[in-house]
Amino acid sequence: MVVKAVCVINGDAKGTVFFEQESSGTPVKVSGEVCGLAKGLHGFHVHEFGDNTNGCMSSGPHFNPYGKEHGAPVDENRHLGDLGNIEATGDCPTKVNITDSKITLFGADSIIGRTVVVHADADDLGQGGHELSKSTGNAGARIGCGVIGIAKV
Repeated sequence: MVVKAVCVINGDAKGTVFFEQESSGTPVKVSGEVCGLAKGLHGFHVHEFGDNTNGCMSSGPHFNPYGKEHGAPVDENRHLGDLGNIEATGDCPTKVNITDSKITLFGADSIIGRTVVVHADADDLGQGGHELSKSTGNAGARIGCGVIGIAKV
């Protein structure tokens, strides 16, 4: 059974991101567009809570149910919510095109109901040597976010 989800991002960065998973255990396709980004890389993560009552700050830390360190999307040791970076050309829109095998739209670890956050700076993928590298990727301020909801199939 195909599951689809959608996230409308608001803040200084704005856009819409779609998620699609064919069945449990298959990769999730993430696609969409984001505007309002300066040229360069921007951290792109799923955060733990679907709470935006205090803007993006109330979304909590990266979604990390297994207590792992921050890492790159290809790393085995990474938060489930670590989706790496999206690259902005400086023109609107910035395209989002990610396929990830760690996130899921099924079961207890589903990202549905959690928040996508777009960050001001590049995610160093846990390799930057900064004190925040292993927890946040030192990706800077939260400039846009939205709750992931179930989409019509």
